[in-house]
Amino acid sequence: MTLSSDQRSQLLAACPLFHGVSAAGLEALADAAIEVDFHASSVIARQGEIGTGFFVIVSGRVRVVRDGTLLSHLGPGDFFGELSALDGQPRNAMVAAEEPTTCLAIASWDFEAALLANPAVTLAILRGVATRLRAATDALRH
Repeated sequence: MTLSSDQRSQLLAACPLFHGVSAAGLEALADAAIEVDFHASSVIARQGEIGTGFFVIVSGRVRVVRDGTLLSHLGPGDFFGELSALDGQPRNAMVAAEEPTTCLAIASWDFEAALLANPAVTLAILRGVATRLRAATDALRH
């Protein structure tokens, strides 16, 4: 499957992390994104390794595992790898395709360049990461 820039922008717009990002910001991210196909059982991100990209799932399904424990399943519109792409630290979980999966991938350096060039994108992503952190923190309290 080959997606146009408009289709990549639409997929990114549907991703919760990018809610509130302007059309111009989405276009900048879409221009940096490439499609990557993974076979079932392919490891997309390895726990403990430095990540070089951020992913949004276009089609398929992945599992997220930390220290051998299944954390979640993700599907179209979900994303992963944003923390390592933002802070350059090792990935905190392994992500593997459970079926043939296509992702939009944005290299860390392209992601950072888009953030530096588009403050509104940076703010929207900061809010998205804060929302996830708050949800994780709240889950630990209950």
